[in-house]
Amino acid sequence: MCESVRFRCLQSLVAVVLLGLSWAAAADSFREAPEAFPQSRLQLTKPIESSGHLVLFSPTREVRNEIRSKVMARLPVRGEGLLYEISRDASRHDARNHYLKRLQARGAQVLFECSGINCGRSNVWANQVFEQPKLLGRDTEQDYFVVAALDEQGRQWLTSVYTVTRGNLREYVWVEHLNVTGGAVIPGFEAGNGRVQGPVIVPWQGGITYRFDFTSGDRRQLLAWSEQAETEVVLVAFSELANEESFEDSVERSRQAADSFADLLSKIGVSRSQIQIIPAGSAVQAIAPERSGNRIEVVVIKRP
Repeated sequence: MCESVRFRCLQSLVAVVLLGLSWAAAADSFREAPEAFPQSRLQLTKPIESSGHLVLFSPTREVRNEIRSKVMARLPVRGEGLLYEISRDASRHDARNHYLKRLQARGAQVLFECSGINCGRSNVWANQVFEQPKLLGRDTEQDYFVVAALDEQGRQWLTSVYTVTRGNLREYVWVEHLNVTGGAVIPGFEAGNGRVQGPVIVPWQGGITYRFDFTSGDRRQLLAWSEQAETEVVLVAFSELANEESFEDSVERSRQAADSFADLLSKIGVSRSQIQIIPAGSAVQAIAPERSGNRIEVVVIKRP
């Protein structure tokens, strides 16, 4: 039993390294901006085509009317900016998580994210960076992240999402979805060989029987990634450590959940022979709210 647990832990460590390094290859759907947050209304669409579009990869500040940021770049891009107003019965946090989850499902790598005053002044983001006065809000009530991905044709895509609460309590989201042209270097983005796609994060509940928060969009994405025979579908299963539960029991629960999920995948068209299971249990602490708790992280790997 002890040797078995050590082997499982080694597998888990390999999986964590894999997930940590995985920027992944985005599907052709990356040509389109991420699906809009359902509880929002489009206010503005702005075409963006520039030989030197400003993108920030660190907090911003303004010095003598000039933008300063530790990591920033002016990149040749072609794409669009989209301004949404969030419904009063929703929140910008919901919107942020919506975009982050969908972009990661496409295989995007998070290059930078910040929240509140750690982002800098909202005035600078609204008027200097994005040139959208409606984004001027409270410094303590803002979020920003930027992700990058490579599609199957080797094109680089960059998506940034900024959310803010204005003084009148109205909330907005600004999304920039850009094709980075000319082979420009994106700071912090290591464009790999396109063999790793994901992770798709699937929360689970249950014990003897299991329930999975597996959306139709995630299903379509996994089926598209795994449709080729020469791919491996790796299920890295995590479980919260319950009161008075041993680590071995936590690992076993995660394995059982992964087995059940593997059965579900086989029913929707993923060959059982493609699926590998790595039960991590509670061996890894949460690294983000959407990557915590009982969950299965699915990574699809193209064989060489």
